[in-house]
Amino acid sequence: MTGYVLRRLGQAAVVLWGAITLSFVIVQLTPGDPARLMVMGGEGADAGAADDAQIAQIRSEMMLDRPVVVQYVLYLGRVLTLNWGTAYSQQRQGVATVIGDNIGATLELGLTSLLLMTVLGVLFALGSVLLPTAWLRSAFQGVTVIGIAVPSFVMAIVLLQVFSFRLGWFPAFGAGGLSSVLLPAMTIALLGAGTLSQVFARSIREVGREGFVEVARARGLSPVEVILQHVLRNASLPVYTIVGMLVGGVVSGAAIIEVIFGRPGIGQLYVEAVGARDFPLIQALIVLTGGLYVVVTLVVDLSYPLIDPRVVSPGARAGAAR
Repeated sequence: MTGYVLRRLGQAAVVLWGAITLSFVIVQLTPGDPARLMVMGGEGADAGAADDAQIAQIRSEMMLDRPVVVQYVLYLGRVLTLNWGTAYSQQRQGVATVIGDNIGATLELGLTSLLLMTVLGVLFALGSVLLPTAWLRSAFQGVTVIGIAVPSFVMAIVLLQVFSFRLGWFPAFGAGGLSSVLLPAMTIALLGAGTLSQVFARSIREVGREGFVEVARARGLSPVEVILQHVLRNASLPVYTIVGMLVGGVVSGAAIIEVIFGRPGIGQLYVEAVGARDFPLIQALIVLTGGLYVVVTLVVDLSYPLIDPRVVSPGARAGAAR
C-alpha cells in the first residue's frame, strides 16, 4: 500500500511540474516582446506608441530581463510561494486576489456540474442495463450519444431557448442563487454524463459475465439484486477514473459556459486574460487548473484500494484469477 501511494504521489508531482513548466514556456514562445504585448493589451495598437518606461517596469517585474535559466528557477520559486505578481488587465490587482474573487463562482458551477453529471450518468447506465424491454434499454443508450456528440455551445443555446426564454424556469444570465447555477451546470453535466453512462454500462456488462455473478444468479437472486449487491462495486472503478478525467472537461467547459451565461468565474477570467495578453494571470490560471486536475486524479487513485484491494495487492489479484 505504501509503495502504491508513493508512486501515485510521484506521478502527481511530475504532472504538476509539467503544468508549471508549460505555463513558463508559453511566455518564452510568445512572438515578440511579452511586456510590450501586455502594455498594448492585445488590442493591436501601434507598438511604437507603447510607454517604454512601463514596458521596462513589466519586464523587470516578470524577470524577463534575466537569462532564461535564471527566469525558470525564479519562476519556480514564485510558484511555490504563491507569489504570482500583478494582473495587469484587472486594474493591476494582485493575481491571487483576482483569482480569489472569481474562484467561488466556478467552484459552485463545477461541483454542481459534477454532482449532476454523476447522478445522470449512473441513472442512464442502470437504465440501459436493467430496463425490462430491449427498446427502452436502446433508447437510454441512444440518449447518451447526444451528450457526446453535441458541442457545449449548442447545448447551452438549446437549454437557454427552452428553459429560460420559452418556459422562464431559470434566469438566462448572471449569478445569484441556486436557480442561476442549475442551467449552466446542467449544460456541462449533460456533456459528460453521456461518456460516463456508456463507460459504466459497459463495465456492468463485463462484470456481469464474471463467475461470481453466475453463482449469485444460481442462488436465485433477481437481476436487480445481482446488479446492486454484487456487480456495482466491482464495476465502479471505471466510473471513478472517468469522473477524475472529466474534471478537466468541466474546467475547460466552464470557460465557454460562463461566457454564454454571463457568469463570473475562472473561465470568464481566462477569456479576459488571453484577450489582454495578461501573462502573469494566464500562467497562474494554467497552474491552478492543472493543480486541480492533479488533486482530483490523486484522490481518485488513492480511493481505488478502498473499492478493490486487488489494485495494490498482486496476491489478491492472483488469488481472484485462480
